[in-house]
Amino acid sequence: MSNIEMTIGLILLIIITFTLLFLSLRQRRTGKSPAFRRIASISKLKRAVGLSVEEGSRVHVALGNASLTQPASSSAFVSLKTLREVGEMCSNSDNPPVASSGDGVLALLSQDTLHDVARQTHTLELFQPENGRLAGVTPLTNVIGALQTVNDPEVKTNVLIGNFGSEAGLLSTVSQEKGSLTIAASDSLTAQATFFATVEQPLIGEELFAVPAYLHSEPIQNASLKVQDLLRGLVVLTLLVGAILKLVGVL
Repeated sequence: MSNIEMTIGLILLIIITFTLLFLSLRQRRTGKSPAFRRIASISKLKRAVGLSVEEGSRVHVALGNASLTQPASSSAFVSLKTLREVGEMCSNSDNPPVASSGDGVLALLSQDTLHDVARQTHTLELFQPENGRLAGVTPLTNVIGALQTVNDPEVKTNVLIGNFGSEAGLLSTVSQEKGSLTIAASDSLTAQATFFATVEQPLIGEELFAVPAYLHSEPIQNASLKVQDLLRGLVVLTLLVGAILKLVGVL
């Protein structure tokens, strides 16, 4: 990477950071949350979590197999944040959510997340470390291990969110056949295509990163979604300008 590319990247990082802080602080001052489009799958997830609390069933969150030292780590942080939000929504239930993952560090962080949720909601007596499970250390063994949780009679809702491959189709297919509500999102194009074919209403593309904000509206999360929209618009504008300049012979 050249010095120019590093400089441009650093400038963009600074601009994005200050934009996030500005939008977040502005929302805190005004107290007004921005209006986002409705995502049917997330609305169904909210209802399913509410029903699970009422009927005493359990929610399973499959966190994928992303390593925190790889580029796919962003999806791992989103999955952990989603687990936290689901855990807080289930705080009135006798059956807290269970998480499965395909990475050792991710499994430890899922246990820590569930413990922190139990501490904040004063439900430490219900916390069990085994609810944050290492299902397998490879993509296939992760899916095979997670299938045991999907087939658990207590599990009525499965949230597949994170980095997966085509093998995740086993999870979504079994969950659908069992009649459980299945919410699926991934940063992998392969997994997205698989979920599109096996799940009724999958989350596509950047909708993965919107899940925590839709589950629990917080200023910093809302600001991140607005920055995503701004960056998306900037990319589209850049492509249009480049195409026009190419047509007129400038490029």
